[in-house]
Amino acid sequence: MKHIISLFIAMTLGAVLAISTANAATDTRDNHQHADHSIDPHPMYSCPMHPEETSHEKGRCSLCNMFLVKNEQSAIDELVTNNPNYYCPMHPEETSHEKGHCPQCNMFLVKEEEEESTSVEHAGHSHTHAVTHAVTLTDKSASQSKAEQVLSQPKPALLTTPQANDEGNIKYVCPMHPHVISDEQGTCPICGMNLEKVTMGGVGEEVVVGVSGGMQQALGMRSEQVSEGTLWKLVKTIGTVEYNENTIGHAHTRVSGWLETLMIHNVGQRVKKGQLLYELYSPELINAQDDYMQAKDYLMQDPERGAGLLKKARLRLELLGVSSTTIQQLENTGETIYRVPYYADQDGFISQLSVRHGMYVEPGTTLFEIVDLRSVWVIADVFENEQSWLEQGRPVEVTSSAQGLFDLESTIDYIYPELDPVSRAMRVRIKLENPGKSLKPGSLVDVKLFGGPKRGVLSIPTEALIQTGRENRVVVQRDDNSFASVAVKVGMIAQGKAEIIEGLQAGEKVIVSGQFLLDSEASIQGSLQRLSGSNTEPAADPHAHH
Repeated sequence: MKHIISLFIAMTLGAVLAISTANAATDTRDNHQHADHSIDPHPMYSCPMHPEETSHEKGRCSLCNMFLVKNEQSAIDELVTNNPNYYCPMHPEETSHEKGHCPQCNMFLVKEEEEESTSVEHAGHSHTHAVTHAVTLTDKSASQSKAEQVLSQPKPALLTTPQANDEGNIKYVCPMHPHVISDEQGTCPICGMNLEKVTMGGVGEEVVVGVSGGMQQALGMRSEQVSEGTLWKLVKTIGTVEYNENTIGHAHTRVSGWLETLMIHNVGQRVKKGQLLYELYSPELINAQDDYMQAKDYLMQDPERGAGLLKKARLRLELLGVSSTTIQQLENTGETIYRVPYYADQDGFISQLSVRHGMYVEPGTTLFEIVDLRSVWVIADVFENEQSWLEQGRPVEVTSSAQGLFDLESTIDYIYPELDPVSRAMRVRIKLENPGKSLKPGSLVDVKLFGGPKRGVLSIPTEALIQTGRENRVVVQRDDNSFASVAVKVGMIAQGKAEIIEGLQAGEKVIVSGQFLLDSEASIQGSLQRLSGSNTEPAADPHAHH
């Protein structure tokens, strides 16, 4: 019995001791876990199958033996810790975890794009995200290095020559937003950059562009000196050959009648002076002939009064266009001529024909037109800027290569007082002798009009001019490797030369080939100078940007 009681007591004590030991172990584990949670409320690793199994170190799940993976929140915290959230757009190397200003340019720091700071969407894709994030960081580093290379390049070099200092108003402009202008110093409300001091409305400064010798050869640049000499007011233009209007003759009848025996059949037919053109039957001409014969008979009865009547009757026939040969025939034969002949008064060609055989005609009707080509007119057009060079009587040379006629000399016969309403050109008339009738009306000829010399003028080749429409510019060579774009005032242009009224001096060198690129570069440099206020900075090496 005593042995049984002793055994029962021993078993009870063992159970109590086991329970106490288990409780102690449980309390120890709970205290350890509580301490861990107090250190970091978010364990870094957990089991994908049993989320309650967590750890702060890599390992395996105590239930399924799977590898523990990193928690999403921990990855986000790590990315946030390693990757700053804000950076400068102009200087990507300047980063921060908080909002603020760039210490270099004072621009506002901007937040990185959301996709660059987003962590793993699912725990199972952590490895893929790590690779993607590494590539993103690599691309960002590469872009930052490229940006640093671009920003580290030297600024365009300007050699400035002051021309005016205090003629403009002082303003402050944002380099990134030129429309932000202020009268006082400050920062841009858009990007936060410091406003730069700029002189507004001033005369500006000469911008000199530096070009090395090798670059000059590559551009094919050539220069010529500004020279003083004589420019001839020579106008080269095109003229049109026309009929000499002073030699045009018209055939009209002075009585009504019918055309008989018409000898003119087509336009262009050549006629000679005294050639029969047509015969006209007219009752009025018959009556005039009868009156003439009666006056002749009355002369025999009363010589004194008959002479006066005969003279009047003869004059009437002459005024009706009857030729002296026809009147003499009437006197000799004493018979009435029913078909009165009419003859050509001049040599020439028929340029207009408006009648046919048998037609009834009246006074005022133009039967045909006869022109004489022994002399012609040349009508030349002169542009408005060259009109003041010319005057009546100045020498002229006319060339018709098609007809083999070269340098036909003449003078300006007449200058028309009005301009052509379409071309705004002045018309000049030149009279040319055409004995061989080689010059045909309607043909084109080359005309040189000599307006006389203009002495003592500065001139440059016309190919050196850069004509923008608003002004004329030339590129001047200041020294071996320095060039400047200069505005000039141009006078007359003739013989490949342009008169310079203002802007250049004798002896200066102007660029006649490759100057357009230099003028464009100077314009860009001038714009940069006005915007950045570079006129307050010291001059740099003129070859820095080449």
